[in-house]
Amino acid sequence: MMNKEVLELVNTGVMLPLMEEFYTIQGEGFHKGTAAYFIRVGGCDVGCHWCDVKESWNAETHPPTAIESIVHNAARFSDTIVVTGGEPLMWDMGPLTEALKNKGLNTHIETSGAYPLSGNWDWICLSPKKNKLPVAPIYERAHELKVIVYNRNDLVFAEEQAKNVGNSCILYLQPEWSVRDKVTPMIVDYVMKNPKWKVSLQTHKYLNIP
Repeated sequence: MMNKEVLELVNTGVMLPLMEEFYTIQGEGFHKGTAAYFIRVGGCDVGCHWCDVKESWNAETHPPTAIESIVHNAARFSDTIVVTGGEPLMWDMGPLTEALKNKGLNTHIETSGAYPLSGNWDWICLSPKKNKLPVAPIYERAHELKVIVYNRNDLVFAEEQAKNVGNSCILYLQPEWSVRDKVTPMIVDYVMKNPKWKVSLQTHKYLNIP
């Protein structure tokens, strides 16, 4: 359990429960192929059964880390910083993004949108989940909509979600990794019939990198 002082710093975004941070290649969506520094924040209550980072769910298992330390490490590697989780918007992202911006860094977030948007972002990847739908205001702010496809019903969900985003938002369908061989042909066929969508693949997994 965090002591009272640390808990207050976490609740105000001055410290964050840091699961991991690493320099790699962005594998998904619009910025795939781009060198980026990833900051994975612990804590998530969305509960996707196919989540491949379930160890991120319990924030208390990840050490509260000062954002100054996180930003210092990030600035050493890349000018593109991706904040992911878990669900990073469970925490106030304002202090972190302000510190990253002060270093002249580009701020990207990957979020389910289940919590109100905080922070100053150059790129917002919204990946909505049925278990806990996005809060309404984030739809109009999203630069890309990335829907994970586990079965055919997810294509219906994707269309429902696409109605909520702005006209300039880029639409992606991405096969869930564990069933990729089954759903990828279905996605390809769907995108060819509905070309407003694009295919996103987890290319980092094919490259065997983080």
